[in-house]
Amino acid sequence: MFLINNIWLISFIVWGLPLTFYRSKFRKLVYQTDSWTINIKPYFMKELKALFGNIYPDYNSYLKFRNFYRFYLVVYLLLFTSYLTFSQKTA
Repeated sequence: MFLINNIWLISFIVWGLPLTFYRSKFRKLVYQTDSWTINIKPYFMKELKALFGNIYPDYNSYLKFRNFYRFYLVVYLLLFTSYLTFSQKTA
């Protein structure tokens, strides 16, 4: 019964846990650093350009991970949209 009542919360936690790792890896690829401090710095413009554009066209590692990260974020967006759609019907 707990699982059924809290399925959205559980889904967000399970899908959201790897987000910090993926975002950290993506930012390290974009800013070309191995420093952990890139995760707490308020830089976003280059990251957004890298996510929606192609700032390193010949860098295969970046291209593969960018596409994976896009997929991950789209699924997260679909999960959130589903929550908004279906939770309003049940409330």
